[in-house]
Amino acid sequence: MDILVYCGANPGKDPVYAEAARELGQWIAQSGHRLVYGGGRTGLMGILADEVLAQGGEVYGVMPAFLKDHEIAHQGLTHLEIVDTMAERKTRMLDLSDACLALPGGPGTLEEISEAISLARLGQSDRPCVFINVADYYRPMQELFMNMCQAGFLAQEDYERINFISDLSELDDILTHYQVRQVKSYDRLSDQ
Repeated sequence: MDILVYCGANPGKDPVYAEAARELGQWIAQSGHRLVYGGGRTGLMGILADEVLAQGGEVYGVMPAFLKDHEIAHQGLTHLEIVDTMAERKTRMLDLSDACLALPGGPGTLEEISEAISLARLGQSDRPCVFINVADYYRPMQELFMNMCQAGFLAQEDYERINFISDLSELDDILTHYQVRQVKSYDRLSDQ
């Protein structure tokens, strides 16, 4: 399985984030999966890729040329694909993947996993989306999604397809039993 991981190009202040990236890298390689990610050598991205490679796994990076030109591309990957734009990077990484995971990261990580969730809701993607909730990093995000349900902007069924885990042992079950969302229909507002 090709596992797409979104995560920070910075390591974060707490060492627990780097440790979680290493553990995920070990899990990916030892489970016989391939890592698909943004191609960087810095932060959690670099830690994750280094660990997959150290465990004998394969790593496929996708990076826009302007970032490669800033010398942040990881040079030891199994394969590094260069694209023109950030939008192409996101599309290509999704095309290459079977599942989308998010370790802690910043606005870019959030944008990427949010797009994957939206595409799944619209029936344009069959990939499970999983937030790896290291040290409760994503608790506010989980609460935001719950608030979306309560306010009527997210169906309960869709909320239940967004996975938040604290332990990697939960991943196998999620990836094995994920069911693709049927295309959503929207209620029409009356003309009153």
